[in-house]
Amino acid sequence: MNAPTTDMIVFWTVVFTRFLLPLGIPKFPMPAILACFAVDAVDQPVFQAFTSLDLAGYQGYDKALDVFYLSIAMLSTLRNWTSQPAVRIGRSLFYVRLVGVLSFELTHLRAMLVVFPNTFEYFFIFYEAVRSRWSPRRLSARYLAGAAAAIWIVVKLPQEYWIHIARLDVTDVLKEGALGAGAATGWGDAIEQSPVAFAILLAAVAALIAFARALARRFALLPEHALTLAADPLPAFIDEAHERDRSIAARWRLFDFHLLEKIVLVGFITLIFAQILPGVHARPVQLLWGVGAIVTINTFLRLRSARAGRSLESAALSFVILAGINIALVAVADRLLRQREGSLPVPATLFFLLLLTLIVTLYDLWRPVFDARFARRRRKGRKP
Repeated sequence: MNAPTTDMIVFWTVVFTRFLLPLGIPKFPMPAILACFAVDAVDQPVFQAFTSLDLAGYQGYDKALDVFYLSIAMLSTLRNWTSQPAVRIGRSLFYVRLVGVLSFELTHLRAMLVVFPNTFEYFFIFYEAVRSRWSPRRLSARYLAGAAAAIWIVVKLPQEYWIHIARLDVTDVLKEGALGAGAATGWGDAIEQSPVAFAILLAAVAALIAFARALARRFALLPEHALTLAADPLPAFIDEAHERDRSIAARWRLFDFHLLEKIVLVGFITLIFAQILPGVHARPVQLLWGVGAIVTINTFLRLRSARAGRSLESAALSFVILAGINIALVAVADRLLRQREGSLPVPATLFFLLLLTLIVTLYDLWRPVFDARFARRRRKGRKP
């Protein structure tokens, strides 16, 4: 990519921001995902305003980074959410979007993003908004399914059509329709040209917020507790590190649903990023085989460690050790296959390995928490 230094500084600042912000989702779900949402909304205008970069491949780049932060959000539901129907609905919505983004990257058909909309993100925000003031366990499975359907049909389908088929930009429409300025006009100039229209627009937003609050009070939706933005602490009966090892040792097998889900999750995300990273020439089937082999070896080592009672308290240490193992595995494979296949591109390979390791580490850490939380409830439900 030949671009001026300032362009590259802006580009990599935005990219690193989009990779770092999602790491806050497990501890501060709603603030962190709203921050990811905000950066996602402004990155293209930032590139347009402060760089001369060619944005022809922006949609692929944007959707790949979206999938990264949505995958962290989906995995965090396994640890944090106390409503089993919400977790199952949320995970289903996430995989619908994952299929859509992969289909878009492989076919470049924008309709794939409409057929498989990003309903999960708004459902995640909906659940966390409820949890911030009320107990989400009061929401029935039917209510949660209805909320997901409403978000899908009323919000996301029109929005995805607006963005990906009609290709209309919300900010441009607001400038042209509400402020009477051209799409290329800066926001400062547009407001200066139409201060009265801008004041009316702000008043309309304030009135909408006031109406929503009045509606909540009208239907007795008074908060049950103080505003809670941090994730709820785990219940006393779950020790995160030890529960992981107990659950994996007792319930997991090498070839089971957990392995399949990890291969699908990591494999699809790898294929999505392979479409935008330079220097990646492997065919999709080759990438999936490579991901499957590494994830299977990781799972085998994890099972051996759990059954031997070797527990690592720190998730960060687990990530570092697994990353080292994966780098060593790929280095050996590269040396063995170099003459036949050629050397692997180092930057892209390292990126894929760290991404794979992060997702596998978080899955192995938080899936046992989900299993333990709801297995206990099922056992209580069976008691006379």
